[in-house]
Amino acid sequence: MWTYATVGMSLDRDDENLIELITYSKGQDQSRVEFLTVVASFHRNSEPLNLHHTVIVGQLTDSDTTCDHGFVSLPYIEGEDLELFLFGEQEIHCYWSIPITEKERDFKIEKGCDALEDLFEEKQFDYLDMQRKSLV
Repeated sequence: MWTYATVGMSLDRDDENLIELITYSKGQDQSRVEFLTVVASFHRNSEPLNLHHTVIVGQLTDSDTTCDHGFVSLPYIEGEDLELFLFGEQEIHCYWSIPITEKERDFKIEKGCDALEDLFEEKQFDYLDMQRKSLV
């Protein structure tokens, strides 16, 4: 498994949206780099992201990608030790950016983020597969 992370995504922010993101793949995957680049660009240039937010990433280079949105979640796989770190006097949160489908995003909007995360756990979704079918 490969781990990809943003570095400096929130470096010059002066609000409460100080976050960095991680995502995972089965192997080296350029689409994961693109995925995090789009999400980080949205955070820096459009609207600040934070826990439980979703963002559209659109179609990436990999034309078979069904997961065209990102969901910002707690880093459950890594545990609490990864979630918070101090950089100087700033507290930065490291969250998991999970590739999701548009239907899953709509489900989150309708039912809430806890319901979406419960669905992930119930269905034991493959978070490494950006070509997976929607769970909804």
